Amino acid sequence: MSSSVSIPRLVIAAPSSGSGKTTVATGLMAAFAARGLAVSPHKVGPDYIDPGYHALASGRVGRNLDAYLCGPELVAPLFLHGAQGCDIAVVEGVMGMFDGAAGEGELASTAHVAKLLRAPVVLVVDASSQSRSVAALVHGFASWDPEVRVGGVILNKVASDRHEALLREALESAGVPVFGVLRRVAQVDTPSRHLGLVPVAERRGDAVDSVAAMAAQVAQGCDLEALARLARGAGALPCAAWDAAEVLGAAPPDPHRPEGPRPQTPDGLVVAVAGGPAFTFSYAEHSELLTAAGAEVVTFDPLHDEQLPDGTAGLVIGGGFPEVYAAELSANEPLRKAVSALAETGAPVAAECAGLLYLCRELDGRPMCGVLDASARMEETLTLGYRDAVAVSDSSLAVAGTRMRGHEFHRTVVEPGAGDAAAWGVRVPRRRLEGFVERGVHASYLHTHWASQPGVARRFVERCRTS
Repeated sequence: MSSSVSIPRLVIAAPSSGSGKTTVATGLMAAFAARGLAVSPHKVGPDYIDPGYHALASGRVGRNLDAYLCGPELVAPLFLHGAQGCDIAVVEGVMGMFDGAAGEGELASTAHVAKLLRAPVVLVVDASSQSRSVAALVHGFASWDPEVRVGGVILNKVASDRHEALLREALESAGVPVFGVLRRVAQVDTPSRHLGLVPVAERRGDAVDSVAAMAAQVAQGCDLEALARLARGAGALPCAAWDAAEVLGAAPPDPHRPEGPRPQTPDGLVVAVAGGPAFTFSYAEHSELLTAAGAEVVTFDPLHDEQLPDGTAGLVIGGGFPEVYAAELSANEPLRKAVSALAETGAPVAAECAGLLYLCRELDGRPMCGVLDASARMEETLTLGYRDAVAVSDSSLAVAGTRMRGHEFHRTVVEPGAGDAAAWGVRVPRRRLEGFVERGVHASYLHTHWASQPGVARRFVERCRTS
C-alpha cells in the first residue's frame, strides 16, 4: 500500500443526535452502491448497531473509527484498511458534530475524526421547527473550527415546498451549498429499544425494506453527483493502511512467553466466535487479528447451534442482547453445557458484556452457562461511557498492568461485579474492580478494540495452542 492514498470520502455529521445522520448516511451508501460504486461504510465511535445497517446498504463490513478506543493515530490507517479497493467512503458521525469523550475536548468527536481523515463534512440539519434561523445554526457549525471543512448541508424533515424555499433562501445568503432536501417519510423510521436501534440481525427483512426506503429518499432528494464531487475533493492521507499481520509482527512480545521461535499453528486450531441475533456486537478487526495470529475463526449462533464448532480451542463471546433472548439461550441446554465444559478445561474464553451475562449462573432468573459464580439481571439505569482500564490479573488476553481503553453500554447488573481475580481496574465513574478472570476465562462488561493492543489477539491464540 502506498504511503499516500486518496479515497473519495464524506463525513455525515449533525448539530445533535436525532437529526437524521443514520438515515442520510445509510441512504447515501445504498444510493451510491446502486449506481455501481464500491462503497466503504464507517461509523464514528463505539456504536455496533449502525454498522449493521451500513453493511446491508453497501454490501461491505461496517467498520468503526474511534479515536478514544484506538487512539487518534490509528483512525486514518483503520479507515484506509476498510476502504481498500473502494470507489467512495461514507463515514457516519456520532452525536452532535463537536461532541466527543466527556471531559476530553474534541477527542473522538465527529469533527476530530473528520480532521484526522482530512474529509469534507456534510451537515444534516433537522429543519422541522425553523426557517431563516437555519442559516445562523449552519454558520456557527461551519465557522466554529476552521480546520473542519463543512462542504454543505442536507436539510431533513422539511414540511413543504414553501418551507424548503425559505430554508434555501436563508442558506444562500450564508453561502452554504444545499446538497439535498428530505421530507419526513414514516417507512424510513427504524425501531428502537433500550440501547438504540434494533440490530439488523433481529429484523432482517424489515431492515432490508428500511434501507431501501432510505436509499430511495436520499436518491430522490439529494444531488448525488455534487456529493460525489465533494468526496473526490478529499486529498491523500499520508499513511499506510492498517494490516493485521503487520501489526502483530510489530507488537511487543509477551513477557510470559518463553524465548525462542514462535510455535507454528497446528491445522484445525479453531476460535469460535458467537454470532446470530443475540450477539451482534463485534469489531471486524478482532476476527482479522485472530486470523492473522494463526486461528481459524468460525462463527456460531448460541440461539440455534447445540454444539461448539468442531475443533474449538478458544471462544470469543462479544456483546449484544442476551436479555432479549434469555429464554431461547437458556433453552439451548446442550450448548450451555458445551461452553461450560470448554471453560472447565482451561481453554481461553473472552467474553464482553453480553458474553459476560451468558457465562453467569442465571440471567433474569433463567439458567445460563454457569461458568461464573454470578447472577445477572436487567435494570432501569443505563451504564454508558468510555473507560480507562488496567488489567488487574494475568489472563488469556493480557498480563497484569496492561492498559487499555474501553466502553460500557448496558442496562444490566452482575452480582458480584468482580471475581476473586478481577479482569480490570477502572477509574470512571468511580474507582472499582470489574470482571472475572478464572482459569482461561476473561469476562467483563468492558468493550475493547483490539487494534489498540494487537498483542491481545496473539496472546489469546497462543493460549489456545497450549491450553
